[in-house]
Amino acid sequence: MPQSAEKVLDHKPLFQEPEYQEMFKAKKEQFECPHPDDKVQQIADWTKSWDYREKNLAREALVVNPAKACQPLGAVFAAAGFEETLSFVHGSQGCVAYYRSHLARHFKEASSAVSSSMTEDAAVFGGMNNMIDGLATAASLYKPKMIAVSTTCMAEVIGDDLQAFIANAKDKGSVDAEFPVPFAHTPAFVGSHTTGYDNMMKGILTYFWNKGTRVAGEKLNVIPGFDGYAVANNRELKRMLGLMGVEYTLLSDVSDVYDMPADGTFNMYAGGTTIEDTAAALNAKATLSLQQYCTEKTLEYAAEKGQAVKALNYPMGVKGTDAFLMAVKELTGKDVPDALLLERGRLVDAIADSMNYLHGKKFAIYGDPDFTLGMAQFLLEVGAEPTHILATNGGKAWEKAVKELLASSPFGEGCQVWAGKDLWHLRSILATEPTDFLIGNSYGKYLERDLGIPLIRLTFPIFDRHHHHRFPTFGYQGGLRVLVTILDKIMDQLDVETNIPGKTDISFDLTR
Repeated sequence: MPQSAEKVLDHKPLFQEPEYQEMFKAKKEQFECPHPDDKVQQIADWTKSWDYREKNLAREALVVNPAKACQPLGAVFAAAGFEETLSFVHGSQGCVAYYRSHLARHFKEASSAVSSSMTEDAAVFGGMNNMIDGLATAASLYKPKMIAVSTTCMAEVIGDDLQAFIANAKDKGSVDAEFPVPFAHTPAFVGSHTTGYDNMMKGILTYFWNKGTRVAGEKLNVIPGFDGYAVANNRELKRMLGLMGVEYTLLSDVSDVYDMPADGTFNMYAGGTTIEDTAAALNAKATLSLQQYCTEKTLEYAAEKGQAVKALNYPMGVKGTDAFLMAVKELTGKDVPDALLLERGRLVDAIADSMNYLHGKKFAIYGDPDFTLGMAQFLLEVGAEPTHILATNGGKAWEKAVKELLASSPFGEGCQVWAGKDLWHLRSILATEPTDFLIGNSYGKYLERDLGIPLIRLTFPIFDRHHHHRFPTFGYQGGLRVLVTILDKIMDQLDVETNIPGKTDISFDLTR
């Protein structure tokens, strides 16, 4: 074998060695019952046809590779943004392992969450004993200030009542009666991770706000929403709000817990919105959500408590950031400082410098409703064409909002909106109506390989690249970063397409 202590090969060259190639060939011949290569190619070509597209888009009972995750993932993410809070997911260990690994693979940080370890007996008799033992164990071992409980499919199918179970656990002495244990029912078989984020945010605020009486103040609550760039974006939000002199509470701030320093000490908890600030947020003048479709129930609850509420859609680029700053000014009365106006002008200048490379380029976008809406707006303002916009967890309201956005610009003419469709739908769409580039998450690399459409990674989750979440996409500074990311891919692709000396290198330019 080529691998030895003296010659350690990485997996890429290792698996190309003759021994491994022979092993793969034998596996295919003996165990995979393969069809002839020409038949496989024939079917593969057909799946890229208009005939197959019509059949694919007509399917209703099957979902293939949806561009979304399940509710409890969003609940775990939301809970992680509060001070020394431990997520407790009422369900099986395997489900919780998925949420933890999904977040850890994106942020390259440990993602702490525990499970009530429900098994077959709990599925039959209910999981109350699991809750009683689990809360006691979690509080004793990990010493959180708060335990936020959510649910998986198993607990929801059998109808476990979290409020009653938590009350019984407190009666049994699992945790003190006053120990905060907010909860949210998050059935994974409906909605998505954005729904789970919303349910957990409302659950945490309800736990604290229902205990108090509102005394209206002047502070502003800001909810960032489910965001794979939250480490940098939350810091950018705090910087901009600081420049405006706004008194604010950022509800669910994950920027520290998902960006731990390597200092030789493991900390399960870091940063986050404090328990005191969360309770006091009831008295805020207003609550501003930066992602409407992540916070619909939460904003309804804040409005019921007497607060002014406003929702945006991923404040990225010039128009997106303008809307954010104007919303803050409207809600707080604070003026936008010259420092931010200067940043705006720099972003506009950068866009003007690069318009000729962006103009007319066609993009397909997929991801969460707020991200796709914000990304489409950014592309329109730089002169590009968001030709296909897809959100598996997008509903009729989202579809209407995107169509209205497209109608507001000549660059939106002919662009199509795909609510509720998945990435296998998108494959058919792009095979028959291709675009120049694809914007989404790491799962798009299979579309890139299959269809030859270059992928630009700009949303959650990003597994196969590192540290994207450490650079903002919110604000004018974030808009500049997104602009550069898109331009780099455009120019890299231009180099690839013009690199044959004497044949295609007319545009293999040194200066652009």
